Amino acid sequence: MRDHTILLPSAPRVAKEEGNKGTYEIDNLYPGYGHTLGNSLRRIILSSLPGVAITSIKIGGVSHEFSTIENVREDVVTIMLHLKKVRFKLTGVDSHSFSFTVKGPGKIHSQDIETDGQVEVLTKDEYLFEITGKTSVTIEIVLERGMGFVPKELHQKDKVDIGTIAVDAVFTPIRRVAYEVENMRVGDKTNHNRLRIIIETDGTISPREALDNSIIIMLEQLKAMVGVKDDVVASVKASKEEDEEKVEEGVKEEEMTDLMKTRIDSLGLSTRTLNSLNNANIRTLGGLARKREEDLLEVEGIGDKGIQEIRKELSAFGIVLKA
Repeated sequence: MRDHTILLPSAPRVAKEEGNKGTYEIDNLYPGYGHTLGNSLRRIILSSLPGVAITSIKIGGVSHEFSTIENVREDVVTIMLHLKKVRFKLTGVDSHSFSFTVKGPGKIHSQDIETDGQVEVLTKDEYLFEITGKTSVTIEIVLERGMGFVPKELHQKDKVDIGTIAVDAVFTPIRRVAYEVENMRVGDKTNHNRLRIIIETDGTISPREALDNSIIIMLEQLKAMVGVKDDVVASVKASKEEDEEKVEEGVKEEEMTDLMKTRIDSLGLSTRTLNSLNNANIRTLGGLARKREEDLLEVEGIGDKGIQEIRKELSAFGIVLKA
């Protein structure tokens, strides 16, 4: 019987992580699924992860955003634009206001912003403005938690005090997200997809958290759609239960046989480990899975680090290296 099942993908693995930047790979995707899932995850990551942003600013002695401040080089609009580049982290609340005062003369940076225990300034070196004389400037900031981009007209519906300036809020904690798709070999087939996702955050969350949370959001959305048809799905499953029992063993065996034909050069092994295995005539996933740990340690160039690397790659397929 021809196998019509779709091979499930591997769990995301870390290809590279540096600070707020991360690259992650998902293997064994059915042909075409790389772009299907990559584009969906990218849109969710950009639009649906909560973050913190400035929603209003009030500067002492300033009545509107087109004002200038005595002894300050920048105008109010420029100061607002610089402040919007600063990323904050809120602890325990969804909305919070605070004020800080800076004195001149001198250049003012984001590290000069004094906050209370509920606010943390994550961007430390952003230039804000320059005070050219012996004067002080007091700024009051309102921070809120939200998602995506919200124009000031939507989040500032009520009347505000004179001098309070509402600003467009960019809540997303994501600075950049992109994805790439390349073909990979699974068994005898060379048209399966490897999805590579590149994420950069603002530091309020890690790139791995951003990816994990976006996958959870996608699953919850899909589960909600399936839930509408729970009764239909249950009846279809019941009617096919007998046939499924008959073919289940054959399908699993055929799928595993196909998987074991995967060449090891399509795995994420280092060049050193890959060359050592090839020299020992181990070229497929099946050949690797059949070896015991002590057998691999006898292969020239394979040490404890190589064993850990092999264990990690095998675990992506649910395979445990024999002790």
